[in-house]
Amino acid sequence: MGRASLTLLAGALAFNAGEIKDHKRVYDVKKFAVLAATAAAFTSTSAFAQALDDNQAEGSATAEVVAPITLTHVAGAELSFGTFTAGAGGTVVVTRGGAGSTTGDVVLLAGSNESSDEFTVAGDANRRFSITVNNGTITHTNGTDTMAFVPDARANHTLDAAGAADFTVGGALTVGADQEAGDYAGTYLVEVAYN
Repeated sequence: MGRASLTLLAGALAFNAGEIKDHKRVYDVKKFAVLAATAAAFTSTSAFAQALDDNQAEGSATAEVVAPITLTHVAGAELSFGTFTAGAGGTVVVTRGGAGSTTGDVVLLAGSNESSDEFTVAGDANRRFSITVNNGTITHTNGTDTMAFVPDARANHTLDAAGAADFTVGGALTVGADQEAGDYAGTYLVEVAYN
């Protein structure tokens, strides 16, 4: 290879090296520009977020789910007004404790068994609840004759630490004059709800 050829080759290599440096310089400039733009955007976003923090506040929200309240009628329990003669009519009253008495011309017979009804409640521990009892009617086995009664229960109660409670129901039965003799039976509705 002649001297002239070597000179041309050296010149070409020098030109290529310079071009590579120029490309690297351009890349470095572009890289710097991208980093600068990113930093500017971050600074702008932070300033915007800071501005929102000055005029906004977060509220708080909470919730508590408690066990549902359930009512169960004690098996075998019943509000029994006992056995009596009607005469000219009156009432039979049974206390929540199960003691029976009469008014008017009604007379309880010897050996009559009066009793109050019983219920149990389960739910959220130590929570207070209300008790609602609705008036009821007992019907003769003939399907026609009836007697109305007004149940009597406490209005409120509180579940214990285990989430349990119980209560009884008494009532007052209205007996008509010369009420039809025979067996009577019926139901009434009891409801409980958290206060």
